[in-house]
Amino acid sequence: MKRPLVIFDCDGVLVDSEPLAAIAYERAYRKHGMALGADIVRQCIGMKQADIIVRIRELTGHAFPEHASEDIWLETRMLIAEELEPTRGILPFLQALEGARCVASSSSMERIALSLDVTGLADFFSDNVFSTSMVKNGKPAPDIFLFAAERLGGTPGSSVVIEDSPFGVEGAVAAGMTAIGFTGGSHSFPGHAEKLVAAGAHAVCASWPQVEDELARRGFSAGVPAAG
Repeated sequence: MKRPLVIFDCDGVLVDSEPLAAIAYERAYRKHGMALGADIVRQCIGMKQADIIVRIRELTGHAFPEHASEDIWLETRMLIAEELEPTRGILPFLQALEGARCVASSSSMERIALSLDVTGLADFFSDNVFSTSMVKNGKPAPDIFLFAAERLGGTPGSSVVIEDSPFGVEGAVAAGMTAIGFTGGSHSFPGHAEKLVAAGAHAVCASWPQVEDELARRGFSAGVPAAG
């Protein structure tokens, strides 16, 4: 029987990057004469940059210049390099975690690599890092999760996804995987857990010790067949 695979989102799960990303978008849009509120960017958490730009246009009417898309990454990269921290408790969690694990993120490979390096998490995943740039459809489509499982020899039934966004949870559920919502990032807000449950999360955890308990309860631990 295949051993369990734990799939981690990166932003807002492994690293506490969402508040920095919101600042980066606000700065980049302001540079081109468009004002954004933090509530607008929050509605785009879990999406890749191209989809975020489309969603912001739908929400505000602001059309970000195509030729200036690099401005968003420049602002984000600077903030990540200077201020990014891992989410609280993730280091001891990963140190204790045994078995297969990977990252499946909507961010670019460059951003994921920088985020993991800055926060000291890169060695926990080696080359098992995947971006939605590798698949046709971004979250909430299941493509990235199915792709990651296939690459690592996992199956949907033996895979659990840890996500902080409704889009990510929807994608995990669509992939036939167990979805655990995570609300332990500093960007979490009142009603966050309820939104993840509404998206289909099988459980919601506010800390890494809670995630550890939930994984054990569901059989997602080293050497133990996944439930279901």
